[in-house]
Amino acid sequence: MTTFDSITRSDQIEQPARFAQSARWTVADLPAAEPEFEFDVAIVGLGYVGLPTALAYHGSNSRVLALDVSERRIEVIRSNNADLLDIDRARLLVALDHPGFVLSTDPDDLRRAAAVIVCVPTPVDEHLIPDLSILKAATQMVVDHAVPGQVLMLTSTSYVGCTDDLLVKPLVNRGFTVGSDVFVAFSAERIDPGNATFDHDEVPRVVGGATAECEEEATKLLLRYVTNVHRVRSLAAAEMTKLLENTFRAVNIALANEFADICKSLDLDIADVVDAASTKPYGYMPFLPGPGVGGHCIPCDPHYLLWQLRKQRVAAPMITQAMVEIAARPNRVVDRVQEVLSDAGYGLTGSRVLVIGIAYKPDVADLRESPALEILDGLIERGANVAFLDGHFEGVTLPSGTSLLAETDPVAYGADLVLLHTRHSDTDLSWIAPGQLVLDTTYRGVDVPQRVIL
Repeated sequence: MTTFDSITRSDQIEQPARFAQSARWTVADLPAAEPEFEFDVAIVGLGYVGLPTALAYHGSNSRVLALDVSERRIEVIRSNNADLLDIDRARLLVALDHPGFVLSTDPDDLRRAAAVIVCVPTPVDEHLIPDLSILKAATQMVVDHAVPGQVLMLTSTSYVGCTDDLLVKPLVNRGFTVGSDVFVAFSAERIDPGNATFDHDEVPRVVGGATAECEEEATKLLLRYVTNVHRVRSLAAAEMTKLLENTFRAVNIALANEFADICKSLDLDIADVVDAASTKPYGYMPFLPGPGVGGHCIPCDPHYLLWQLRKQRVAAPMITQAMVEIAARPNRVVDRVQEVLSDAGYGLTGSRVLVIGIAYKPDVADLRESPALEILDGLIERGANVAFLDGHFEGVTLPSGTSLLAETDPVAYGADLVLLHTRHSDTDLSWIAPGQLVLDTTYRGVDVPQRVIL
């Protein structure tokens, strides 16, 4: 067994094929797996993590079974309408026309794969309690269809001990010896939707195994497409690593929001201050304030840790307060809308508010945990008339059940206040007149006339 440190592919392990090469594959070019397996890897869950992962494996000459229980999701992928980066969209075009990439909704197909990787969501409910239902269903499906020789890997973020509870123990109960019959590991995903700066293949992966043998097999599986793997001594250490990564971000975003409020009270530009601090080449990492935190990771993952710690009667006051502040941020936006309208002589009730951008971050069609949804609901609850403008969505259903269609003519809408929530790279704000009230929750809309900040 090797030492527990960062390793890269050895000379004996083939480097991943680049996209241009994958287009010239033939069936004969595909690498051989174990004789009893038709696929090198099966990916369970084809969302913002699972689909790019499946395409990365396929682009590295692996035979891929891409499985999702949703027929609708499979059809979206088959029609090439999935929300993907350009490089992944190009990979998908190749994959859809290649025998080494098979889409499926049939769990029985999992028996045909040498490795199975679970990439399903782990959300929290409206009370910020972890919702493990999707993860439990997926892991139970994997356990039920496990066969000897498989590597079974969990990538979904959860509590420390989840891989043992949801894979190892059920497999043992089925009669498997983990570490010889089957191999179990945890390696959290590290995909940032919409961010093309870091190639999926080049982001290091952390892995921990149920046994030394499990860790070894899992490392080989990851090195089929990534260039660097960092090995830790246990499943639990790998699970905690992911929780630390996203809790770190949550705490620092809460701090950035607090500094934004402080700077506002002192009549300072927080963007200017952050930019200046970012010139320091060591000891500082920039985090930007905003209207709240969206996506699957930051609003959810720390709650898995806090939930587990409550059972252990362990306090984590800094993390707890950070998550309280993050959860309160959208309501702070609603309060600020009311303040700005009041200062201009309007009441919130009956006023027309146009929200620009409802995705949780720029340049993605992703509404998961987007603060905009809570903000829109909050404005409606207080009597405002609301609309949104976002080229990524034709309509949206809010948490309250209210449905809205996207506004197509912002000038004709005649907003009393424009709320700048998410600014996509193709967002056109040239229609905003100099006298228009604009509340900028991005802190970066310096080109917008008569702008006030959150």
